[in-house]
Amino acid sequence: MKYDELKDRIFAEIRKNQDELFELNKDLFDHPELSGEEYESSKKIVNLLKSKGYSTVYPFADLDTAFKAVYGPDNHKYKVAILTEYDALPEVGHACGHCLSAAISLLAGLATKDLQDELDTDIHIIGTPIEETDGAKAKMAKDGIFDGYNMAIMVHLYDYNIAKPKFQALAPNLYIFHGKASHASAAPWEGKNAWNGAQLMFHATDMLRQHIKPELQIHGIIRNGGEAPNIVPELVTAEFYMRAYDRDVLQDLVNKIEDCARGAAIATQTTYEIEPTAATYDNLKSNPTGDSSLEEVFGELELPLNEYTGGTFGSSDCGNVSYVCPTFHPCLQVVDHGVAIHTREFANCMKTERAYEGLEKGAKIIALQIAKIFSDEDRINGMKRDFEA
Repeated sequence: MKYDELKDRIFAEIRKNQDELFELNKDLFDHPELSGEEYESSKKIVNLLKSKGYSTVYPFADLDTAFKAVYGPDNHKYKVAILTEYDALPEVGHACGHCLSAAISLLAGLATKDLQDELDTDIHIIGTPIEETDGAKAKMAKDGIFDGYNMAIMVHLYDYNIAKPKFQALAPNLYIFHGKASHASAAPWEGKNAWNGAQLMFHATDMLRQHIKPELQIHGIIRNGGEAPNIVPELVTAEFYMRAYDRDVLQDLVNKIEDCARGAAIATQTTYEIEPTAATYDNLKSNPTGDSSLEEVFGELELPLNEYTGGTFGSSDCGNVSYVCPTFHPCLQVVDHGVAIHTREFANCMKTERAYEGLEKGAKIIALQIAKIFSDEDRINGMKRDFEA
């Protein structure tokens, strides 16, 4: 079957299922669940897929709110994972748009499920919770869940259209400084000030900024800073996020930040230890063949690639998947420029007519990318070569 014929069938299936999936989006929006607590959200999604003839594994991958959905005999040459996120944020709910992106992934799956024979490709829908905190996809990638897949894809919602966003690698660490308590007035010489250790670490990292490349980022906060002014603090914790465009460069930055902690502890006669606060996210590995195909898809859908010049998008556990198989995470504009994700303004757009149109466009992006690549052996081989390079 030629690509244009595949496209016609995809568009027909999207029209048939769009209203139902938008109702799911609105339901998820009205009942947001935090990362790791997506019990009702995942159940609703799984029940919808079962009603469409999918066989499901739920829970999946040792995660209570993850799932895997397969349509048909699952015996084709290639395998694609459509990734599905559905966790919300504290206070601001679905301000990252995961209610709508989940509906997009499901609609794309429904639009391609009957094309698996023509493409010789099994198209699985994988529920990947906990994106906003500990990154289920990072654990899944480490545990081998994506081994054997030829491609993974999802759409992120944004205020720009971006075919190939630059996701940074991210390391989140807690630096725990230990001192010795004493009376801050009567016997301060008996104490060792853990706050001073953490404070000096911040000064050291600020001095380090002058000597690292501009694309590297360091952000930190004090988690707890002592109990009372007249007690020398014996325990103070500082949490830092470190980001880079390459996971190897990130590790070098992490080592430098630890030097800052070590030096601060020596200078203040305190000690420190390090605990990760969440999974380390890898950068999104580029794939020129797949990126070029996505740019063609955006063009076919008359979606202008109005990418901003800053380049930095943030971090995602999709990066970890991209080191296991070719992975794509295009961004779709559903709000005006300047309406930032993780804001109430962004959340308020998730039930609008523009979001309804975004559901259609996002599903087409995923489905056409699958059809375009897996109907063309040259593209399949090129994507594989790019991944292995």
